[in-house]
Amino acid sequence: MIHKAPKGYEKKFTNFIRLCTEAKSKGADSVIVAFPWVLGDDYNEVIESLSRLADAGLNLHITDRKA
Repeated sequence: MIHKAPKGYEKKFTNFIRLCTEAKSKGADSVIVAFPWVLGDDYNEVIESLSRLADAGLNLHITDRKA
């Protein structure tokens, strides 16, 4: 099965896509997000975001809720 990004994903998550691109281009191995919802509002969006992280070879860190 060929995975396709959810409709409108690229526009809705432009900043997240940019974060992944910039992190990879600067040689980073991880990205940090402040809130889990940055990855998506539903299952398909979250899976797309995680797939993009994996494709870029990046690890994900989510800050503590107390922060």
